[in-house]
Amino acid sequence: MMNPKKYMRQYFMPPERSMKWVEKEYVDHAPVWCSVDLRDGNQALVVPMTLEQKISFFKLLVDVGFKEIEVGFPAASDTEYQFLRRLIEDDLIPDDVTVQVLTQAREHIIRKTFDALKGAKNAIVHVYNSTSKAQREQVFRKSKEEILQIAVDGAKLLKQLTEEAGEKYRFEYSPESFTGTEVDYAVEVCNAVLDVWQPTADRKAIINLPSTVQMSMPHVYASQIEYVNDHLKYRENVVISLHPHNDRGCGISDAEMGLLAGADRIEGTLFGNGERTGNVDIVTLGMNMYAQGVDPELDFSDMTKISEAYEKYTGMKVDERSPYSGALVFAAFSGSHQDAIAKGMKYREEKQLDTWTVPYLPIDPTDIGRSYDADVIRINSQSGKGGVGYILEQNYGLKLPKKMREVMGYAAKGVSDELHKELLPEEIFQLFKDRFENITEPYNIQEMHFKQHNGIIAEVTVTCAGKTSVIVASGNGRLNAVSNAMKKHFRLEYDLVTYEEHALEQSSSSRAIAYVGICSRKDGELHWGAGLDVDIIKASVDALLTAINHMVVKQSQE
Repeated sequence: MMNPKKYMRQYFMPPERSMKWVEKEYVDHAPVWCSVDLRDGNQALVVPMTLEQKISFFKLLVDVGFKEIEVGFPAASDTEYQFLRRLIEDDLIPDDVTVQVLTQAREHIIRKTFDALKGAKNAIVHVYNSTSKAQREQVFRKSKEEILQIAVDGAKLLKQLTEEAGEKYRFEYSPESFTGTEVDYAVEVCNAVLDVWQPTADRKAIINLPSTVQMSMPHVYASQIEYVNDHLKYRENVVISLHPHNDRGCGISDAEMGLLAGADRIEGTLFGNGERTGNVDIVTLGMNMYAQGVDPELDFSDMTKISEAYEKYTGMKVDERSPYSGALVFAAFSGSHQDAIAKGMKYREEKQLDTWTVPYLPIDPTDIGRSYDADVIRINSQSGKGGVGYILEQNYGLKLPKKMREVMGYAAKGVSDELHKELLPEEIFQLFKDRFENITEPYNIQEMHFKQHNGIIAEVTVTCAGKTSVIVASGNGRLNAVSNAMKKHFRLEYDLVTYEEHALEQSSSSRAIAYVGICSRKDGELHWGAGLDVDIIKASVDALLTAINHMVVKQSQE
């Protein structure tokens, strides 16, 4: 039996609450991004990445555009240590990229970390210790003063070893489990660390405020960030960084609201990989900015390539419904959605719009390397006429009349429902040809001859049930004359209600397609046919013949 009474709120609201951040509408510029895929994401894998996989992943992150990349915890294992040495010794770190290393605030771990860093051009040394009430009382059994001293001692050693090495490494401090720490106490610890480092404009310090475990709704986290932002020393020379985890499923919201509340930097991973429920997903966070007209300064233009590389290196999978990157996130199976998308695309083309406002699609899929044909309109038993018509027009140039799209839509839905599968574009096209082209039973026209006399006279050679007949009638055009001949000789009762045609290729020898709809006088049902030929008259008559045959066969079965 579930017992919610055993749980209590473990977070702390700041002692002063202003919540000025709620007045902001959106994040209007990209933060500093730091990928922690190679450390936080790697340590979350059942089988951690090999050295070569980590090198390949590092190169991928550089290609995406990350300028700060946490490469690991060098003191944690030999692979972590050798990875950093390999990056440095093989000169694999671009001049504009800063590598970040993580270390606990413990002397022997810090010293080994500095050994691994020798020769690095640009580096951030990230030191941390846990400050939360729960960890102080249960894990370390230390007072606030003792925990603060651990942070200060670690900060001093970072500064000392950097000076001894003759380097200008930048420093980062995290009050780990910040979300379970009294906010004013977290500020006190951070300020004590900053007093040691004395950050300057050309060598800013980073204060990282991790949501190590999500404990509250996102607005609470943002209020905590705002309080730190307002009470931190040396603020103009400090970069406030966030490292949101996703225990409550709010990693994106925590990051976005935290940026509104004054944060400058985000630590996260591609596709949200990380311990437990993972870290904030930088792909989603960056693309959310992009969808509101803000340049995230990361290149996701080939999302499929990035996803496949990530899956290869980590052994993890990008969920089909993962925002922006999932295989199905742009897919519309619903008939009404497909119809709205198709009309939105047509409207955008007609108006020659530069902005993107297509219903149901928050961004243009082609911006991230996806396609309309393969990714957007998908046909199954839930689909409708709009989607089927869109597939046929975009892939094969067929512009079906409105009523014919309905019939074709139902045909596709029926086949999909029967087979319990999605229909691919080529299967839909074949279904169209099978249903609406070249139906020559029971009637098949062998020849046609026309002459002009008080309109058009058609002489048509027709076979039916093994018997060939030559039939003649007049009309106000060739198609009308053939139709009149068929109705007169075979006593067919219908009206020709729809005729449309268009070229399929733009050239002197282009083929034409004609669509014909006839309405049975017996029951008022519409029947359709299509014809394809370089000769538009031949195409039109073929379409008429298919419609007639549909009608006759249907009525003979009743």
